[in-house]
Amino acid sequence: MPHRLAVVVPTPAHSSIGGRLSYLSELPLLPGALVRVPLGRREVLGVVWEPAAEVGAGPDAFESKPIAGSLDGIDRLSANWRQLVTFSANYYQRSLGEVALAGLPPQLRDLSAQQLARRLKRPDALSEPQATAAPLPLTVEQGEALAALAADDGPFLLFGATGSGKTEVYLQAAQRLLASEPQAQVLVMVPEINLTPQLQERFIARFGEDNVVAMNSGMTPPQRLKSWLAAHSAAARIVLGTRMSVFASMPRLRLIVVDEEHDPSYKQQEGARYSARDLAVYRGKLEGAKVLLGSATPSLESWQACEKGRYQRLVMASRVGQAETGGTAGAFPAVRLVDMNLQPKKTVFSPQLLDAIQQRIARGEQSLVFLNRRGYAPVLACTACDWKSECPNCSAYRVFHKIDRTLRCHHCGYTERVPRACPVCGNVDIAPVGRGTERLEEHLGELLADVKQANGEPVRIARMDADSTRLKGALEQQLARMHAGDVDVLVGTQMVTKGHDFRRITLVAAINPDSALFSSDFRAPERLFGLLMQAAGRAGRDAAQAGASEMWVQTWHPQHPLFANLRKHDYPAFAAQQLREREQAGMPPFGFQALLRAEARTQEAAQAFLNAASTAAQELDGADRVTLYSAVPMSVQRVANVERAQLLVESASRGALQRFLAAWQPVLQATREKGLIRWAVDVDPLVI
Repeated sequence: MPHRLAVVVPTPAHSSIGGRLSYLSELPLLPGALVRVPLGRREVLGVVWEPAAEVGAGPDAFESKPIAGSLDGIDRLSANWRQLVTFSANYYQRSLGEVALAGLPPQLRDLSAQQLARRLKRPDALSEPQATAAPLPLTVEQGEALAALAADDGPFLLFGATGSGKTEVYLQAAQRLLASEPQAQVLVMVPEINLTPQLQERFIARFGEDNVVAMNSGMTPPQRLKSWLAAHSAAARIVLGTRMSVFASMPRLRLIVVDEEHDPSYKQQEGARYSARDLAVYRGKLEGAKVLLGSATPSLESWQACEKGRYQRLVMASRVGQAETGGTAGAFPAVRLVDMNLQPKKTVFSPQLLDAIQQRIARGEQSLVFLNRRGYAPVLACTACDWKSECPNCSAYRVFHKIDRTLRCHHCGYTERVPRACPVCGNVDIAPVGRGTERLEEHLGELLADVKQANGEPVRIARMDADSTRLKGALEQQLARMHAGDVDVLVGTQMVTKGHDFRRITLVAAINPDSALFSSDFRAPERLFGLLMQAAGRAGRDAAQAGASEMWVQTWHPQHPLFANLRKHDYPAFAAQQLREREQAGMPPFGFQALLRAEARTQEAAQAFLNAASTAAQELDGADRVTLYSAVPMSVQRVANVERAQLLVESASRGALQRFLAAWQPVLQATREKGLIRWAVDVDPLVI
């Protein structure tokens, strides 16, 4: 008798064929088995989701298509993994298959039986984790954090100052776990790919190359498949990955580490818009694994969870080396504010800051200049007719990149050569407006042209942003130059402020960070404070130089209360003030939000869909416990000639919001609007 299988395949949440699909199989495959199945004209990878049912010999036996084959030799995906996917799909309002298949390497679908067998060859015995680098001596605070981690169940929030040795705590926590449970597995998550090389080197040095695998979107399909198979078979003891790794199949998972847990990069912004940090906490409870969230500037959601007793806070307030020097005030960078209102007009680097950079160069130390805008200038403009380098496809300006003489849209990617004259009036006097990292690097080179190093060599300035690290191996090469001391001044975006252990940097300067102070986004102050604290943490990481380290902030608003807490490195005071404001306003984490986003050919069509959905929602059970706001255009309302609008839904209860969204889904699927392209629900959005 054939057997009917319930299989999940990669279909969108609002597809007419979403959910489990029915297929026939000669064998009664068990839940979690991987299969290839026909879907339209394609053959796709699927996961058996429910126990097989026998099909009789009647006419119903041929209603379903047969599977194309099963991936024999690969162990079934565990019940815990399937429950993680089920929870994620339900909570974030997506289809099971969309979430499940996003966590699997797509190359599994294309392998022949022989290729799969070759890749599944395992070593005769699993190699024991061998420490090739000895553990570092622990500070008192590190020892207390590890003791608390061993004694309790968690989840834990490791609130450790920059330079306090959080990475060593992660390493030794993993080492102690593998010593007590040799077959256990550890998942270590980082927010961005550029943080992976440095951390991966440290884990490989401690545990050996065979026991550590990386997992991120920058890997090639064969690399992703190899890492996934190693994790799924438990041959890899440690998986080091970005947000996608939260769905890695790890049958013996016992410890999850989320480094820089505050980082918004943990929130997926396309497709299934999940929070990898929140799913890591849920997965820890599901698997019986301990969860350790680490940050010098925790998210307010995690901070409040500690205040409410849901998380256990572990504090490491001192930098490594601070205790040995008697806790001197110089252990953290001194924060210096430069009031730009007192500087000459059009000043980019104040004379005081420039002098401080020159002093570092003379001493053979490094400086970091931080500006969170890449390119040469945000806009190219005509001085005669007010033409600006607008993108023809987006409601945004194309950024001027001088290095290749292009105007490039950072939203849709539309690129063209810089015109010789204004395309509207023919004026040849077109000029850049504003500054990006390219222009800042050029200007700094002009200012330091006559400055020499102690050995008489010219000053070496480098730039690190998404453009300069685009080519394969470029990031690793630039990091190696920094660590070797071959750079005197590094200019970069926020990618250089997170997690890097640059031992020679003693000065960090933030240029023009004020835009976030008066943003309409209620999370902007939290992000800015965290970014500046993280940037300050790159200075003085070598205890011998900590006393001379400084963080310079050039601002037009030096009296803003955010800077008062920054000068004292007082995150708890900043968090308390922000939480009071959030509670008064009913904002997260005291309230709960979801966004319904729509994309259409016209802005009118997008908003019409949202308004129709809002009107229909008034009749649903539980609508009285949520607040639906009016539809509005998104901040960048047109991208690639697609108009975008959104509608905010709020509730004081997470459960009430979830019940409403579940009841709203059929209404949304039934709502039709001419010109509508797609819509999506974003639960717990980070950008509003």
